[in-house]
Amino acid sequence: MTSKETISSINRPSFPPSGQYVQSIRESCHDLRVSSKIQVERTSIERLLLSPSFTDSFQRVSKSHGLAFPLKFSSDVTELNFLAILSLLNFASGYRIPLHEQTGRGAWDNIRALVLSLYITGTSGSDADYLSARGMRVISAQTIAEQMRVSIHVERPHEDIPGVTVGELGGPMHELVQLLTRTLNETGEVLIKTGYPSLGAFVLEALKNGEKTAKGGPPVVDTILEQIVKAIPGFQDMALVRGQPVYCFKKALFLLCAIELRFGSGDRQSIPVPRTSSLPVFSDNVLPSMLVHLGVLDLSVASDGLSSVFENNQADLGKLLDKAEAPIDVVAKLPEDLPRDGPTLTTEQAYILRAAAIDACEAIVEVAHSLEPFILESVSLPTSVQDWMKKMTLQDIDMWLWAVAKDRRDYRRLPRFSLRNTIMF
Repeated sequence: MTSKETISSINRPSFPPSGQYVQSIRESCHDLRVSSKIQVERTSIERLLLSPSFTDSFQRVSKSHGLAFPLKFSSDVTELNFLAILSLLNFASGYRIPLHEQTGRGAWDNIRALVLSLYITGTSGSDADYLSARGMRVISAQTIAEQMRVSIHVERPHEDIPGVTVGELGGPMHELVQLLTRTLNETGEVLIKTGYPSLGAFVLEALKNGEKTAKGGPPVVDTILEQIVKAIPGFQDMALVRGQPVYCFKKALFLLCAIELRFGSGDRQSIPVPRTSSLPVFSDNVLPSMLVHLGVLDLSVASDGLSSVFENNQADLGKLLDKAEAPIDVVAKLPEDLPRDGPTLTTEQAYILRAAAIDACEAIVEVAHSLEPFILESVSLPTSVQDWMKKMTLQDIDMWLWAVAKDRRDYRRLPRFSLRNTIMF
């Protein structure tokens, strides 16, 4: 990405037909998985669902969403704006290792800390409200780096003086800070041009338009998605792979789910709340990587160079599907050593795996709902397991995969694929 290139100018397909955004996610991801020869077999799904790893942890781990904040917001719109910006910046997975090296935290925890810091700065008497449209438009890379507490310089030997090093802008943290800055600047520019004081105000209008479309029911998700995705480049998570369109919209779906989690209970009528339990999963690098390691995504004959990206990934499948050695808190303590970096993929390869994960999770929920009692009995599982499996939602399986990746020490050591220079995950 050059300095003059906007975030929105990457090779992308046209938007889905109006009113068919959710359907287009499902159909395009299924079609891309099939054309890429990634296999998802019912037997592999049943093996996961009936495994001690899954049945012993699902009810505990699948409710860990990481959206509780130590903040008292001045208004519902202020909180909505906070969630919207958190969702917009919910990327940086490709910088997990350098983030751990500098901060001791992974991508999500760093992004959450950044947005918290920006919010606190704007409410503590500072003249700069970086979470407003105007603040987003003018925020600098230096401010982002300071708020994240990361160094955007690298050291190199001095050309003329032996033993002396000089610092210059560069390295992975500089690249990430530039991506964050450009995303905020571009979004702020769009909001100002369209007359919105904040991203939250824009999202609120989209929610109200979804409510109008529903004519009495919960807001129509397709209406909301279309308005958000079409207007804000940072939410345009779609690509052409071999000329085939694929739509993921991970961050926009995450935002809608966050809205329901934060505003769906209690008496806060000012924010129309969509129903999100049946929406496609928010596919990043964690979900597909975990589904490969847990034997659901079979890459053995996959195209596009994907058949060998996770070498020997089935070697420890029995151990991975067994019960964890010792349960730990869902918000995992950091391992003693740094996480392992996984294979570095191309943009197209990453979209293929992310699409495959979206399609696989649809199949997982379908199988969970159709398991017969005798299948559970064959592995000595109580009928109570069938009760909660039949109620499992797509968002439940999304949260389980995301959270269990941190919940077990052996899972935390599993390599996840990596893609840098993207703002989509």
